[in-house]
Amino acid sequence: MITPAERANVLIEALPYIQKFNGSTMVIKYGGNAMINEELKHNFALDILLMKYVGINPIIVHGGGPQIGELLKRLDIETRFVDGLRVTDKETMDIIEMVLMGKVNKEIVNLINKNGGCAVGLSGKDGQLIIARKMKYIRPRNNQPPEIIDIGLVGEIVKVNPEILETLTRDGFIPVIAPIGADEEGNTYNINADTVAGRIASAIKARKLILLTDTKGVLDKDGKLISTLRIDEAKRLISDGTIKGGMIPKIRCCIDALENGVKKAHIIDGREKHAILLEVFTKGGVGTEIVKE
Repeated sequence: MITPAERANVLIEALPYIQKFNGSTMVIKYGGNAMINEELKHNFALDILLMKYVGINPIIVHGGGPQIGELLKRLDIETRFVDGLRVTDKETMDIIEMVLMGKVNKEIVNLINKNGGCAVGLSGKDGQLIIARKMKYIRPRNNQPPEIIDIGLVGEIVKVNPEILETLTRDGFIPVIAPIGADEEGNTYNINADTVAGRIASAIKARKLILLTDTKGVLDKDGKLISTLRIDEAKRLISDGTIKGGMIPKIRCCIDALENGVKKAHIIDGREKHAILLEVFTKGGVGTEIVKE
């Protein structure tokens, strides 16, 4: 049982961080189990609201892979992946946009708003937030020319125009962004949510980029959490195979953000209650922080 004095100590520990981050902007990539478990969804909304109330401007970028996969299965539309990327034809892109903007995005907005916030749902197509182009996917092959694979309407980011985000945050709104962009001809593309979060964080020179995952953070060879990583250390751990699999693109996303103006990046376990608050407002944190030096 937590005593009143212990509760006060928690608030006192958070005070210097509240002072330090007041007026700053943080980009949070929301995904994984935290988007599926009802209790974690509720806790996430409360974390975002508290950040807003103490003077931080949170910007949320969300995924939605499981929800997309579920609807495609129900509609008996075949799904194919190439190295983890969903091959996206026009029919699949329509479903992706419908799920991300019509269902997932609005659920997040509603959850924040019903708890007292003021969230607004966007995609990269709104206000020309994300200018994209078709991704040219090239797979290396041993002793052969690289293979060029057409993965359809999967996009890569050409440019981020953050003006709409600056306007919304200045007026007290919480932007919630679906990872969809369009090219100058109006063609729609599905974009990796981590990449969108990192590029938006860079464009607005965010104080922090926070990626919610289904792991504790970055682990060493013995499976122990690495609490702090410099960019050079992260690159070395990728080279020696300590960082592998799906963690590699997340680390590269963080490195790119740090090299383009973001102060600090974090990879944290979204399965832990109030993980965002623990990472931002306590000395120890709960995941891995990645720093430039």
